[in-house]
Amino acid sequence: MSLISFVKIRKGTISSFKEAIIDSLDLIDYSFVRGTKNVVIKPNLCYYWDHTTGQTTDPRFAAALIQVIRENLSSRTNISIVESDASAMKCKYAFQILGYTKISQDYGVKLVNLSEDLTKTIEVCAGDYKLKLQMPQTIENADLKINTAKVKYGPPQVKITCALKNIFGCNPYPKKFRYHSKLGEVIVAINKAMKFDLYIIGDNIASGIEPRKLGLVMASRDPVAIDAAAAKIVGVNPKRLGYLKLAAKEGLGTMNFIQKGVPLNYFKWRYPRKTVRAKIMKHAYDLIVTLGFNKKLGL
Repeated sequence: MSLISFVKIRKGTISSFKEAIIDSLDLIDYSFVRGTKNVVIKPNLCYYWDHTTGQTTDPRFAAALIQVIRENLSSRTNISIVESDASAMKCKYAFQILGYTKISQDYGVKLVNLSEDLTKTIEVCAGDYKLKLQMPQTIENADLKINTAKVKYGPPQVKITCALKNIFGCNPYPKKFRYHSKLGEVIVAINKAMKFDLYIIGDNIASGIEPRKLGLVMASRDPVAIDAAAAKIVGVNPKRLGYLKLAAKEGLGTMNFIQKGVPLNYFKWRYPRKTVRAKIMKHAYDLIVTLGFNKKLGL
């Protein structure tokens, strides 16, 4: 069984985020490895929505994590924040609009658009599905890869999104809607190809038709366990998630976990539930992603 920590964020400040991150790592007995030189952080920047919507990773959370990394490793540690272009999003605009350009300037970290990174072609399988994928050099060369996903309801193919789905964004191919018919298998395949080392979920604001203060940090080394916990928080039975069962079968982790810290139900009771209106809004977003509004926006 895998350890998952559940920690409350006291306030929406960098210092409070930092305290929660440190506590969450202590609860799972995580220690940074001395000599680590290249670190990758993968936030959730799925669209141009501000973090106050609960849809994207708060840049202050990224700033707090950068401080923790530098204090435990070295002030000279090379840190890259990575994302890629998507069907309805250009990475360079997302970095600017969502506050990551300022984080880069303030903390001396790199912003890497994986769609513009050097890559090599690899082939990976998930079940009977085979995927040819471009492996970005920045991810391949990283000594430590940290996934800072969000807990959210997802498209019908997977029902929720968290750690595993966030790595879908590491696929440098921009028109990602082409993979939606096999989304579960593609998610698992990409996670097999690009295995991350640490998962720190920063969910101070939970997404919903009315975003709500959740104040959650989860940490684990196991993405399957993290997604199983996320499913329970949003009210979905993880054993009914096909992509999650496939991920466990493919050796990415286990759905069984040991809770450390605040009880999971504390956050489950606070997570905003789906409403009819929320479902309509979700379908509207899926349509935007499929059609791609970048041309209309002039991006």
